[in-house]
Amino acid sequence: MVQERAARVERRLSAILAADVAGYSRLMHHDEEATHAKLTALLTDAVTPAIAEHGGRIVKNTGDGLLAEFPSAVEAVRAAVQFQTRVKELTIEDPEARRIAFRVGINIGDVIVEPNDIFGDGVNVAARLEGIARPGGICMSSAAYDQVRGKVGVEFADLGEQNLKNIARPVRAYALQFCDTLPAGSGYPLGLWLARDVRRARVGLTLVLLLLMAGGSFGYWYMHSREPHLVNHRLSIVVLPFTNLSNEPEQEYFAEGVADDLSADLSRIEDSFVIAPSTARAYKNVDPKRVHRELGVRYILDGSLRRTESIVRLNARLIDARTGAEIWSERVDGEWSKSLQLQDVITGGLARRLDLELTNQESRDAEVARPNSPDAVDLTMRGLAVLNRPYSPEQLAQSKALFERALQIDPGYPKALVGLADTLAMQVNYRWIDAPADQLRRAETAVDQVLSQFPGDAMAHFVKGEIQRAKGRNVDAAVGEYMAAIAINPSLAPAHGALGAAKIRVGRSVEAFAPLHMAIQLSPRDPLLSTWYFYVCHAHSHLAQYDEAIDWCRRSIAVNPFWVAYADLAAANAMMGHEREAHAALAELRRLKPDYTIALWMQDGSAWSDNAVFLAEFRRIAEGLRKAGLPE
Repeated sequence: MVQERAARVERRLSAILAADVAGYSRLMHHDEEATHAKLTALLTDAVTPAIAEHGGRIVKNTGDGLLAEFPSAVEAVRAAVQFQTRVKELTIEDPEARRIAFRVGINIGDVIVEPNDIFGDGVNVAARLEGIARPGGICMSSAAYDQVRGKVGVEFADLGEQNLKNIARPVRAYALQFCDTLPAGSGYPLGLWLARDVRRARVGLTLVLLLLMAGGSFGYWYMHSREPHLVNHRLSIVVLPFTNLSNEPEQEYFAEGVADDLSADLSRIEDSFVIAPSTARAYKNVDPKRVHRELGVRYILDGSLRRTESIVRLNARLIDARTGAEIWSERVDGEWSKSLQLQDVITGGLARRLDLELTNQESRDAEVARPNSPDAVDLTMRGLAVLNRPYSPEQLAQSKALFERALQIDPGYPKALVGLADTLAMQVNYRWIDAPADQLRRAETAVDQVLSQFPGDAMAHFVKGEIQRAKGRNVDAAVGEYMAAIAINPSLAPAHGALGAAKIRVGRSVEAFAPLHMAIQLSPRDPLLSTWYFYVCHAHSHLAQYDEAIDWCRRSIAVNPFWVAYADLAAANAMMGHEREAHAALAELRRLKPDYTIALWMQDGSAWSDNAVFLAEFRRIAEGLRKAGLPE
């Protein structure tokens, strides 16, 4: 019998273009129909004609994007430049928060061809490059760059070697941009400002090279005249490879992954400057002062990892690169059997702790270095350091005053605007203000100013959610903002905690536990820890799970005694028939809130939410307070 020959697989060398819409989920969340209609129009009027004009074919659409194939890298780049320019023209009048912008990745590779798809590493690399492109921008591999250099009339920035997800080897990446100037007075990510514009800036060659090495963690440029200047990156840091204290290879990969993920998480901190992992690896076991001298960073994060049986122990430390002194250290333990989840928890938790510690350190330094003439950044750091303490009327008033002073110096400073909005929202949420409607209008104006410029700012979305939660009547909108913040920055523990609190108010208390426990796991020594413990207690109270409610309220009170935890504790004990414990908790509640009554409890509940399920559960807690002896 003659054996049949296997079907021949068609392969060819192609230029691959991958494109998608930046922030598509957020845009669809705000307005599905308008976003879908606008995207369809842009694909029809700008993208598809440009691809066809330059000899490409759309292999497939991917919902919010597409995959296209070209016979030439030059034509792929020309098509991308053409449709990116056209999309910008068609969306220039749209509000920033609703504006559609494509990210594009281009690569050359040998692909497997099927009638309606193409496959291979070349396609995967293009897709990953698209993922690191800036909105409105284009990233390409060195393979594509070598083919188009000097042929397409635009210039490129070398982003260095990039470690792309699920791609075995680092890929050298290049970014394009094609606008000649940026408007005076605007803030732009440096990733949108490329080589020919950098030449106009009055910065030294060393700084330019250093910025290019950072591979995407750039901070902001501010244009106060025709010439740009850098914001002073006080939060500059390099995450060095963590030392593997055992000989097991899988732990080496784990330690490297932790360092890489920490670099990515820290780069989300506004105004941070984080050296790319590909550069950081060259400085393992190097004297801190040399790191400071050659990379110009203020801080170094390094550490070690050891596995003992089923437990992984990671030690991290933060070092002042100028002096070599250790500023802070942290130990994290976890189960090796859950290594994938463990890596997320370790990096997320450390990123949150580092954000708090770096802010506090910069606040202390500013008070010493410039006690009488602080600038906007100094005052903002001081405001954030105060805001990161457990909440109280005096603490929020102090942070508010510091943010307001910062904004008097620089009215458009995003971090100060977000900090002020957060403070105003918290004053309303905790009923520590006399004019809540005015406060919330001011807070919303401040945070919307930031989101109009930087729609991908996770902290701004979180604060927007806090404002919506403070309004009380549209908590579902708050849930959406918290989820948007988490999608942008999964390590933002306060957003997880606030999402849990909001789930209670929309009548879904059973869904509150997962985000609240995630917040606790990410940041187990957070200034907000007592608040998260209380909301776990409160969710149990709403579900009539009184033993659990008592346990979690006690935990909350042990961290930071707060009046509302005593209310739930008194009600839960009363419903369980624990009269002595109920009376003791009620006595503490009356000591902290002497005039508190059942009527005020119900008034607070109706102000927090109008959800029928929530209000019915809230009335049940009120019955417990009656049994405990709280006056009507």
